[in-house]
Amino acid sequence: MKNKRFLVFVMALTAFSFIVAACAPKEAATSVAPSAPAVEKPTEVPPADTQTPPTPTPRPPYDPASFKKTVTGDCANGQILKEISAVDDLTVKFSLCQPDPAFREKVAFSAFQIQPKAYLEKAMVDRSILEKPVGTGPYMVDKWNRGDSVVLKRFDDYWGEKAKTSQMIFKWSQESAARMLELQSGTVDGIDNPGVEDIAKIEADPELQYKERLANNTLYIGFNNKYKPFDDVRVRRAIAMGVDRERIVKNFFAPGSEVADYFTPCLIPNACVGTPWYEFDVAKAKELLKEAGYPDGFKTTITLRTAVRPYIPDPPAIATEVQAQLKQNLNIDAEIVVLESGAMLDQAAAGTIEGIHLLGWNADYPHITDWLDFHFGASQKQFGEPFKEIYEPLKEGAKIADPDKAKEYYVKANNAVRELVPMVPVVHSASGVAYRADVKNAHASPLGNEYFAVMIPGERDKFVFMQNAEPISLFCNDETDGESLRVCEQAMESLLSFKPGTQEVAPGLATACNPNEDLTEWTCNLRKNVKFHDGSTLTADDVVMSWWVSWDYNMPLHIGSTGAFEYFVTLWGNFLNAPQ
Repeated sequence: MKNKRFLVFVMALTAFSFIVAACAPKEAATSVAPSAPAVEKPTEVPPADTQTPPTPTPRPPYDPASFKKTVTGDCANGQILKEISAVDDLTVKFSLCQPDPAFREKVAFSAFQIQPKAYLEKAMVDRSILEKPVGTGPYMVDKWNRGDSVVLKRFDDYWGEKAKTSQMIFKWSQESAARMLELQSGTVDGIDNPGVEDIAKIEADPELQYKERLANNTLYIGFNNKYKPFDDVRVRRAIAMGVDRERIVKNFFAPGSEVADYFTPCLIPNACVGTPWYEFDVAKAKELLKEAGYPDGFKTTITLRTAVRPYIPDPPAIATEVQAQLKQNLNIDAEIVVLESGAMLDQAAAGTIEGIHLLGWNADYPHITDWLDFHFGASQKQFGEPFKEIYEPLKEGAKIADPDKAKEYYVKANNAVRELVPMVPVVHSASGVAYRADVKNAHASPLGNEYFAVMIPGERDKFVFMQNAEPISLFCNDETDGESLRVCEQAMESLLSFKPGTQEVAPGLATACNPNEDLTEWTCNLRKNVKFHDGSTLTADDVVMSWWVSWDYNMPLHIGSTGAFEYFVTLWGNFLNAPQ
């Protein structure tokens, strides 16, 4: 659903033509392969231009006197986080219910950014935090012109290397042709996810440069086992065998993309262990449908959003291709249903999408827990009732630091995913970022978190970047979409970070986070004299508060954008005081 940072999670990604998090719908061409039968186009009309986060459930007033320097859980009900404590002004200790070798990678993720305690006490209540967060990053939020742009300005009191430009502007268009035109005309300095047909043009143009991302993403076809006929594993396996994924990749994805043999890209340790995915076999698929009681197929829906992501460069065309193959190969009639991006992510997370759905995932941090745990963990509802055959080995594997020793658990988990088919992995897609040729320090991040503060756009003093969609909100501790996270990453910071353009963990607001011997306690030492954008100074209390509002279900400030805090509950176990 990136989201994650669901994902992770979360997953994203030529262009979707209806709406993601705030883009005006336009009808897209449907590039169905020649052998596909004619099918109906989607008739749903997406919501209008911008997206307003839903109002969360009202909560009791917050009393500042109730703040605790130590917040403690009891390791019950699936919690991983046990305690957060402000040991002193510049020391924070995290105690865990189990070893966590991925702790550093998780705390570096942008879903765990730190904001001032005093500001959270105010801005979470009046919801100003959704548009005007207060961080510590090289840029600070200046203004959000809804439907047009987000403007950031350089933060001159930044603790590290100052931003190279005085202004950073985010614009958006879900049409790859529109983004390409803006880049060629010089009105923007960079664009995300140029269309597949434009990559060769960019590489041949001396005025432009193309930076390829590693194929660190997955597009998948999902099911929910609570709803018929997808409660029958034979139906899910039939679709796994009855969709020609190689044809989809060949017809719609950039060179360098590869058919997914596993859910997780092989860039991640233990991603590609166990038995590879099913081969395309229409005869066997039809046999399975017959065994399940559907010899003549059935009717269903394909739900999607029009969000362009690295893993889905042209959503309407790809959805129409899946629709055509289901009809041609298995006599399954699937109506295409388009949802607004945020609504679809919410429905997926709640497990209320009844038919087939198309979603995907981009890496948030370089560990397999970002992939398998976010999607198939015990608390996940996207695919219906979670499968213990998958989540039980994941629990054990997540405790082991040595990938070789953890391998046996990921073999079990990957084989269970293949056997139970909660989804069909389609592709690990090649994608990239394009810039004007005079942009120095241009890069593409394998995590999709390009760091614009280091980029120098020729002689210009502002950097303009065009992404695929408008953010949902700028309180990214409670968001999973990549467009929100990318903006937040320029202004807010977590305890640790990733070196620009890499998956390598580096110091952030903490100079280091060091574990005890069994990896159940992690002590993070904060930098001295770090200033927030409001002029206040970072202390351990700010860290505790920033985590507490996400962790404690009963905390009055546990509000956020939707209040789901999906990355938190997925990566750190169940909420403190979660309802039973």
